[in-house]
Amino acid sequence: MTPPPPRPDPRADAALAACLLAVDPPGLGGAVLRARAGVERERWLTLFRALLPEAMPWRRLPPGIGDEALLGGLDLAATLGLGRPVRRPGLLEQAAGGALLLPMAERLSRGLAARLAAGQEAHGFVLLALDEGLEEEEAPPPGLLDRLAFFPDLAAPPADPPFDAAAVAAAQRRLAAVAAGDAVIEAILATASACGVASLRAPAFALKAARAHAALHGRAEVTGEDAAPAVRLVLGPRATVLPAPPEEEAEDLPPDPPPPPGEAEPSPERDPAGQGRMEDLVQAAVAAKLPAQLLASLAAGTLRARQPSSGRQGAERVSLRRGRPIGVRPGEPRDGARLALLETLRAAVPWQRLRPPPPRGRLAIRREDLRIRRFREHAESTAVFVVDASGSAALHRLAEAKGAVELLLGECYARRDRVAVIAFRGQGAELLLPPTHSLVRARRALAGLPGGGASPLAAGLEAAAQVAGQERRAGRSPFLVVLTDGRANLARDGRPGREAAEADALAVARRLRAEAHPVLIVDTAPRPQPFVRGLAAEAGGRSLVLPQARAEALAAAVRQGMAPR
Repeated sequence: MTPPPPRPDPRADAALAACLLAVDPPGLGGAVLRARAGVERERWLTLFRALLPEAMPWRRLPPGIGDEALLGGLDLAATLGLGRPVRRPGLLEQAAGGALLLPMAERLSRGLAARLAAGQEAHGFVLLALDEGLEEEEAPPPGLLDRLAFFPDLAAPPADPPFDAAAVAAAQRRLAAVAAGDAVIEAILATASACGVASLRAPAFALKAARAHAALHGRAEVTGEDAAPAVRLVLGPRATVLPAPPEEEAEDLPPDPPPPPGEAEPSPERDPAGQGRMEDLVQAAVAAKLPAQLLASLAAGTLRARQPSSGRQGAERVSLRRGRPIGVRPGEPRDGARLALLETLRAAVPWQRLRPPPPRGRLAIRREDLRIRRFREHAESTAVFVVDASGSAALHRLAEAKGAVELLLGECYARRDRVAVIAFRGQGAELLLPPTHSLVRARRALAGLPGGGASPLAAGLEAAAQVAGQERRAGRSPFLVVLTDGRANLARDGRPGREAAEADALAVARRLRAEAHPVLIVDTAPRPQPFVRGLAAEAGGRSLVLPQARAEALAAAVRQGMAPR
């Protein structure tokens, strides 16, 4: 029985990743350094920079950078001085052939990530994403992560690099001549599939890392000794399932009969060192990379792919008055919009030779030259809980709503969220808690709520629609959370009967869909109710079955629904 491979040292792997990235910076894209500012991250950056040529550009992305500074634009001073358009290069052009550091990469917007990806393809620089996220959901945009090969483990400072700058430079000269056989490529692809890696770039990165590893060791062809560390560094952090263990080869079986005369003997799928099938070797390398807690999750069948998010929680919107600057657009400075003077002059300068000179001044500025500033403003979100307070389970559902409200309000300072509670029972619905930030007010309003009686579900949804409309008109983003067992039995006009009550509830749900209010309907019945799924479909939202919902699970579902898409 073949013993399991030794567990690699993450400090040595981090140093090896820096060496491989230095050999092929444009091919491997870059690295994600998930660590707070400290000696671990700074040491990795220091040793990586020491492996690069001294003349290689090294740029840092400023926070809140605009499109003009990022992509380049018209140099107004030089243009006015020379009388002809003079272009100023942007940061992406300045980083061409070098490295670009991305501080607070977990806060990058998807739009900025797309511009960085396009700039990387055009100018060939390496991206170093400094991910300082504290929570699992705080991560750079997935489109950016997919373009970076390495995720070094920086729990401890990296070890000394196994190669110096001279060895890296020599490997760069040999890299173009390094070949990879079909067996290596098929083994990497099979391992990526076995590990649940859906990205097509990941196995390509693994192959490029294997070629860089072979070049560092002076080999002209990639072997299993090169593929194993490459797969461990590239595919290991991306693995979502545990590869199946390789089957043990029988030792006492007779040898295979020789091939018939005239036929070539099939080549065994083994690496040159005779260490077994290359695919098994590579999969063993991935299994060795996976941490113990990940293996435990895999064994329990609870592993899920990480879903990165971009930026902070809560909705954002474009504004013309206040917020974080995000650029300019053509338009007139009306209704509080701010004139972008420099951008207006830049738009007018190239046309001066084609326009008649103005009677006063030196520039002829027309309406189409005007530019106004655009801002991205953080909009408050409001979670509107609609609680079914009827029947014998009312106290249980109200307790869940109370706990979830208190959990969400505990985070309202950082998230800028509001919470409202509507309870429906008896003959109608009641707004128990108007939208508020105050935890003390919420506890006072939710204390001692009565329960029991009929279930006027339509009245509760209608009251929620009114609150959501008021919040939207106030500039906030409402999110409706309906807790019900689906047993509506009172219509809006007060008539008892399940059929009429369900028809009225579906009608109000269609109104919610027409007004584009996001809705989450939580089915609290002991058994899932088909009517609840149909109600969620009519409302254009989603349903969640939580027969024994806890406040933590309900609050987590609300956070996911209120997160930006």
